[in-house]
Amino acid sequence: MMNTQTPEPDVFTAVSHPVRRQILDLLSTGDAPVKVIAGHFEMSRPAVSQHLRILLDAGLVTEERHGRERRYHLLPDRLIPIREWLTHYEKFWDHHLERLQQHLLKGKKKS
Repeated sequence: MMNTQTPEPDVFTAVSHPVRRQILDLLSTGDAPVKVIAGHFEMSRPAVSQHLRILLDAGLVTEERHGRERRYHLLPDRLIPIREWLTHYEKFWDHHLERLQQHLLKGKKKS
């Protein structure tokens, strides 16, 4: 039986491309029109628009039209699944770095 539900946009896939991460970084400082966003990249405006479309589809940004201009706004709450996933690895590295520190301190006491 085929799944007829539309899958939820994949935030991980959306942020997998460096240009899209840079766009999110730009929008973290405030809303911007596509013209301004495109000015930060050495690619065509249609190519930047394609990246913005992927971010829109993933729910990471919204688009608001002002006349002929489209302004984009970051929705940071949609990044929560990534933060939660990374938290697991922060705990992993904290534990391993703590063990390394203990090992180094033991070696220092012996010398």
